[in-house]
Amino acid sequence: MSDQVEKEAGPAQGEISQQEAPQERKREYKDFGEEHEKPSHAKVDMKQIELKAEDLYDKEKVDLETIVIEDVFALLQCTEAGLDSEEANRRLGLFGPNKLESEEQNPILQFLSFMWNPLSWVMEAAALVAIALSNGGGRAPDWQDFVGIITLLLINSSIGFYEERGAGNAVKALMDSLAPKARVKRDGKWQEIESANLVPGDMVAFKIGDVVPADCRLTEAVNVSIDQAALTGESLPQSKKAGDQCFSGSTCKAGEAEGVVISTGPNTFFGRAASLVGQEDDSTGHLQMILAQIGSFCLIAIGIFVLLEIVILYPAFHYSYRRGLDNILVLLIGGIPIAMPTVLSVTLAVGAQQLAKHKAIVTRITAIEELAGVTILCSDKTGTLTTNKLSIDRALVKTYGPFSPDDVMLLAAYASRTENQDAIDACVVGSLDDPTRARAGIKLLDFKPFNPVDKRTEITYREESTGRLKRVTKGMTGKIIELCTRNKTEDVENRLEADVEEFATRGLRALAIAYEELDHDDFEGEGNGFELIGLLAIFDPPRDDTKQTIDDALALGIKVKMVTGDQLAIAKETGRRLGLGDHMYPAKVLKDGPAPGGKHATLDEMIMDADGFAGVFPEHKYEIVKRLQGLGHLCAMTGDGANDAPALSRANVGIAVEGATDAARGAADIVLTEPGLSTIVHAIRGSRIIFQRMRNYSIYACAVTIRIVVCFGILAFAYKFDFPPFMVLIIALLNDGTIMTLSVDRVLPSNSPDSWDLAEIFAFAVAYGLYLTLSTIIFMIVIIETTFFEDKFGVSLSGGQYGSRKDANDRELHMIIYLQVAIISQALIFVTRSHGFFFMERPSTALLCAFALAQLISSIIAAYADWGFTSIHSISGGWIGIVWVWNILWFLPLDLIKFAMKATIIKSLRERKRREIRAAVASTGDIPLTRTQSRAASIHESLYSNRVGFIRRAARKVGFGTNAPHMSATELKRLGSIQAAHSGTVLARNPSRPH
Repeated sequence: MSDQVEKEAGPAQGEISQQEAPQERKREYKDFGEEHEKPSHAKVDMKQIELKAEDLYDKEKVDLETIVIEDVFALLQCTEAGLDSEEANRRLGLFGPNKLESEEQNPILQFLSFMWNPLSWVMEAAALVAIALSNGGGRAPDWQDFVGIITLLLINSSIGFYEERGAGNAVKALMDSLAPKARVKRDGKWQEIESANLVPGDMVAFKIGDVVPADCRLTEAVNVSIDQAALTGESLPQSKKAGDQCFSGSTCKAGEAEGVVISTGPNTFFGRAASLVGQEDDSTGHLQMILAQIGSFCLIAIGIFVLLEIVILYPAFHYSYRRGLDNILVLLIGGIPIAMPTVLSVTLAVGAQQLAKHKAIVTRITAIEELAGVTILCSDKTGTLTTNKLSIDRALVKTYGPFSPDDVMLLAAYASRTENQDAIDACVVGSLDDPTRARAGIKLLDFKPFNPVDKRTEITYREESTGRLKRVTKGMTGKIIELCTRNKTEDVENRLEADVEEFATRGLRALAIAYEELDHDDFEGEGNGFELIGLLAIFDPPRDDTKQTIDDALALGIKVKMVTGDQLAIAKETGRRLGLGDHMYPAKVLKDGPAPGGKHATLDEMIMDADGFAGVFPEHKYEIVKRLQGLGHLCAMTGDGANDAPALSRANVGIAVEGATDAARGAADIVLTEPGLSTIVHAIRGSRIIFQRMRNYSIYACAVTIRIVVCFGILAFAYKFDFPPFMVLIIALLNDGTIMTLSVDRVLPSNSPDSWDLAEIFAFAVAYGLYLTLSTIIFMIVIIETTFFEDKFGVSLSGGQYGSRKDANDRELHMIIYLQVAIISQALIFVTRSHGFFFMERPSTALLCAFALAQLISSIIAAYADWGFTSIHSISGGWIGIVWVWNILWFLPLDLIKFAMKATIIKSLRERKRREIRAAVASTGDIPLTRTQSRAASIHESLYSNRVGFIRRAARKVGFGTNAPHMSATELKRLGSIQAAHSGTVLARNPSRPH
């Protein structure tokens, strides 16, 4: 501020003539967030507390947000003297302890759960067949196949167990956030007890630095400021006075208070968040649903051919019991893609490591697949889109005197603490280019900090350059203008009123600054009169990278919606600054629905059309995500506070941003370790790369199933071909080992959300599978029915002939077929992974090396294996060369099969889908959404969830404590308006006993 600025003082207040202002109207400077309802009494007879459930939600009778504290005491049957120990123990039995319960999952059951799905059942059945049902025909049980199958199952379960063992930490994080100790008045005296023993009706006390131990209504409050941003999403610490409500888990930033507990444990605001987090134990992830459908496809194909073998091999061919079982085992072992959950899990796990390089930690790996298909991103505002640090908008500084905007900001910094700052002082001082200027060039003589009564700060200082005493005050607009006695003209007041109203409509908090000089050396004396010199706009600014991140998300085909606990005006202003839009609604529309005659016919339409929602509580966020999922969207939710935990848990992908609370991190699927949302763009692109890898494997796995069951089924019917089951197990092991490297394969991400089009996957799989089957059958025909290879290459088989054809069960022929099937089946992956010719898209080095190693092992087995326990014998190098050449000749046209499928069947499937969309648009006028459920639609799908959720579901049915009150998860009223009523009704049913 320039020292040469000479302000031209206006007339003092006392100098204004009586005639000029005979009856000056009372002005109201309604700053943002100042609207409060006055306390009222409950419209029921408090002497006879017999409220019915429906009465508790009728605001005509009881509005517990505003009823006076005396009525709260009446509802809770207590006084300011607190409870005695006997009554407290009785209530502890009624309401349960003031803590959140979580069950420890049995690790053995968790491990075994990974063997509890239809794909595993078939393999387990095959193992039982090999060990228990194969005793017959003078042969010992099939130990080799049994051990091989069990090994596959154990590997699959071990990987899954390792990945999922850390799950379920959301409730634990919420538990740890609760205050462990509480100061309570019991038996007429203050004492410290475990917070878990608090009950409704207890009198509690807390001071600066304490965590509020339970939801309570304040009876006394001295300069109390509560930080509840992590719970409600509100940017600023909230000043509290007697009668206000404080939430469990929030932190006291200033002052000290006493209050009456109105809700404990699972019925607190905090507890409701925890219960919603754990509410979806029976949900099935999207990937599990896809696995269920792919598994069904494979099981149907296998079941058809197993049934055919049973009705043909035994009655028609008179197979012995053991011989028929061996053929069935071939189909079961070779056809079931038992490693599919494991391969996809490894793909996701490696993808999670790659995402970690972009500072995104994945806590539930199946969320990666769902992130690739996300169509809507629901983002919290405070701390996510914004910095959660207050700032001054320099472009909106208003001046009312001779001082410039920079001078006003410097004077406001003078009137701020430089140590032990509150949020307002920190943002004012931080807005200076150099924060040390807040005390440079002045000598502090007196400072009055903010208090809830005066609602302003004040500094008296000596300006070192002139030696003059000056005084500056900043604070609430109404309080500051009352102090002003100079330049307080009608024009200035009109301008101030308009500016404050403008700030309020834009969700900006106004901070007024006034200035006066002292014409003497007594720093405690009166000055020459304050004059209003400026008005600052305070807001929570967007992060620097948020706008670009939102633009990038839109470019990737993802719609972004803001869902915040802050007020509507703040949400709209933030939306405008980010280019997100300001078409937002208050949370009450989620209960009331769209207005009659409005442009939205249903609440679902309103939710889809909105840019965001403001003033929401945990139930609201949870309901928004749930409805979007019901409309067919895969939904991602970002957040940083405990109030976001339920929606983070419900969303297909929950994302906790950098600096999030432990509760939010625990409920989230992806935790960001860098500020802002830019990491999400990297995560989305990365997830789409991973999705492409999984889709490539799914086509491959289904094709191999068709190839094995059809091929060996037809060979059994045509030639009574008895392929040894152990060799199919070798093929499966080598295939799965190679395919694991798909997790690091080179693929390109899509520019739109990915989705599983199973019709296309199955169509490609059938085409590839039948083609490979044809390659083996024709190879078998040429070997058995002709002497082509013997004549041309001088090779031979050691077995004899049956008439004109060779023995179909020659041990060397078994090895030849093994090698042919093993090589070309693995080579198929190079076709399924590419969109054009296979040689145009270079695979990863790991995939090439794994393929080469597997083929080397297969060729070595063919050349040297002569195992007595299975029906094979080593073959000559000539036969190995023949198999390789044959497979190369049959492999090259596979790309043509792919192109032919795209030009015919796949094109037809996509055209049919477009016709269905056009028909829907013609009939409804809106584009239908593809329904992709996140919850299990059937018992079958839930079998792929790999969870033991029935234990927790059973425990929930028992309830929390004895006769604990239960609150509906769909209740959308503000929690604070019904908590005391719930406690009151329980006590009404169980009145205090006379002492």
